[in-house]
Amino acid sequence: MNSVKSGAWYILWTDNIPVNRRMKISLVQCKAGMSGIDSTLMEVERLIGQGTGAGIYILPEMFATGQCIGNMELAQDMDGQIVCWMKKMSNQLDAAVAGSVLICWDGRFYNRFCFVRPDGTVQTYDKRHLFSYAGENRFITPGSERRIIEFRGVRILPQVCYDLRFPIFSRNRDDYDIAIYVANWPVKRQLSWDILLRARAIENQAYVAGVNIVGQDEFGVYEGHTALISPYGEAVVKAEDSKSQIITGALDMERLVHFRSKFPVLNDADIN
Repeated sequence: MNSVKSGAWYILWTDNIPVNRRMKISLVQCKAGMSGIDSTLMEVERLIGQGTGAGIYILPEMFATGQCIGNMELAQDMDGQIVCWMKKMSNQLDAAVAGSVLICWDGRFYNRFCFVRPDGTVQTYDKRHLFSYAGENRFITPGSERRIIEFRGVRILPQVCYDLRFPIFSRNRDDYDIAIYVANWPVKRQLSWDILLRARAIENQAYVAGVNIVGQDEFGVYEGHTALISPYGEAVVKAEDSKSQIITGALDMERLVHFRSKFPVLNDADIN
């Protein structure tokens, strides 16, 4: 058996037939914004530097500022420091960098998932389900569109934190391979996070990446439980509790296609 490496793609060959295809994906579990934007970006950059050549690097919800509900002076525009930093890192890594940023746009505020490509282009998704329990809906404008992002042959559904609780919105219409949830999810609701990540993977026959923060802020304590979950509900890779770290797993696209073909659950899904 021979192997060929191209960027973050790995193709294994047997008798000159491609039998397996993988994309490496790195999840960054960190203390979001708890030491200020500049210090946080430096720490995240240090963590990313410990990575292993992934195709996508995923950061938590509002990774540079932490939760700033009601603290709108921390909002930036799409040309601000945080997005520019993401563009710099994406270019240096020759990989996509994704995470949520508090954005001010046209006089409104959005909890915006930014997916930055190495060429500097940015695709976005605005958080649809706002956490009214903590008053997020009083300051943030909800997104109106479900988005699918395609990157190097992988179809991605971007989601933010509270979106995880709403399965109809994330239902796989045979249009994505991985759902990415970036979050500030507190330890007091940790069991829900763990179970729902697996549920979303199993019911949608898709990989699920859940990237959470660690530490403590005015809203609660966070242990992380960042993980990449397979379509079977297995943890491909899981971070240590309460530790800032980067973890890397692989999306086995050949296995995913085979599983969906062998067990075509999506064909029987409800339309609505």
